[in-house]
Amino acid sequence: MTEPTPHADPYALFTAWLAEAEAAEPNDPNAMCLATSTPDGFPSARMVLLKGLDPRGFVFFTNHGSRKGEQLFANPRAALNFHWKTLRRVVRVEGEVEQVSAAESDEYYATRPRLSRIGAWASRQSTHLESRAELEAAVAAAEARFPDAEVPRPPHWGGFRVLPRRIEFWRDMPFRLHDRRVFHLQADGGWTSETLYP
Repeated sequence: MTEPTPHADPYALFTAWLAEAEAAEPNDPNAMCLATSTPDGFPSARMVLLKGLDPRGFVFFTNHGSRKGEQLFANPRAALNFHWKTLRRVVRVEGEVEQVSAAESDEYYATRPRLSRIGAWASRQSTHLESRAELEAAVAAAEARFPDAEVPRPPHWGGFRVLPRRIEFWRDMPFRLHDRRVFHLQADGGWTSETLYP
């Protein structure tokens, strides 16, 4: 099991932990809780999937008109929480948010199954749905609109990148004397770290 202490780079440590989670977790090791806030300060959280990671940050994709999309445009700050129950580990990420480039969104969108791409056109995510039949009709209309394999990315769908300022690694330890190490982003782009009381 990877220990937190040898790593000076939080991205290297996260990558190592994610690889272990991919080997141990039966479902969606890349699942993360995304927390945003409404313009008047109410917190809002939901589960999304991590779809990209590099030294710039953590990437996920969504409908820009969804509740989370609207909240991120109004207040481009977010927190992420990864909980790998099998490994008894948690990673917490806090930072500002930016949109990924159109090219990045196009590249990821092209890897999705065709029906998932159709669904991005059919779903008015987070708005009122009268019935399942209404959704199925919207899916059928999108399939008729794009009868071939090529389904372009909707203009309202794309990625966001969380740009971390703080990344905390938490490991379960006996008697609740847990191991906590937090990394802080510095003005020069480097990282410092400290250990926290459990």
